[in-house]
Amino acid sequence: MAIAICKGASAEQAPAQNRRFDCVIDPSMAVKLGSPTTGLIADVLVDRGDIVAEGQVVARLESSVEAATLELNRARAASASRVEAQAARLTLSRARMGRARELFERNSFTRDKLDEQKADMRVAEEDLAREKVELRLAELEVVRSRAVLEQRTIRSPVAGVVAERKLSPGEFVHQDNFIMSIVHLDPLHVEAFLPVAMYPRVKVGATAMVSPDDPSDGRYMATVSVVDRVFDPASATFGVRLMLPNPDNRLPGGQRCKLDFDEAARERDSK
Repeated sequence: MAIAICKGASAEQAPAQNRRFDCVIDPSMAVKLGSPTTGLIADVLVDRGDIVAEGQVVARLESSVEAATLELNRARAASASRVEAQAARLTLSRARMGRARELFERNSFTRDKLDEQKADMRVAEEDLAREKVELRLAELEVVRSRAVLEQRTIRSPVAGVVAERKLSPGEFVHQDNFIMSIVHLDPLHVEAFLPVAMYPRVKVGATAMVSPDDPSDGRYMATVSVVDRVFDPASATFGVRLMLPNPDNRLPGGQRCKLDFDEAARERDSK
């Protein structure tokens, strides 16, 4: 709504030589945090107004079945007894094959029995290879089970502030709803519409002084990050976006402000 008011200011109301314009300070990102899988919410660890870090756990879904499956697969992957048994069998078969070859060379062993011993050794080798594959598959099942369990843990993708808590423990989350919304406040986006006469003078990287309206105070330097390439013919304006650093989230989002390019130039020249 604030942008619409600003956009309605025509070039006649804001001449090119006057570089003080209405603007709005918005969060640079607003995330409606959902879940990659449906399920019952077991715990929500943050509430409205809490500050969260990127990657912080903010909620958990009920995951007893997934946790039990992970433990089962871990036990299977940790048991190498079948591989060891097949390896021992292969060692014995190779030893027998060596003795059979010696006896065959002394004409004390028939060709049929030698071929039979070779077949037994080949079967032992195949059995060992199969057991190694089965063990590897069990290890991959552990990785898969861990990933499934991790999906039940909801982490914040950004650092910011919890703007809204939508769901609580005991409620069901699915693809059409979200658990909470988190806004990223550092940096902030400053949105404004300028008269088209200023278009040749406003470039990406240019600076402007931002003065928030009450109750905030102070003046803050912001940098132009976006300059729209399409004009609005009804108001003879074009949109710009500036990046405003906001360490410690000292400035709230969603407030009106004034934008002054001349003041920023004067302060830059005075340094």
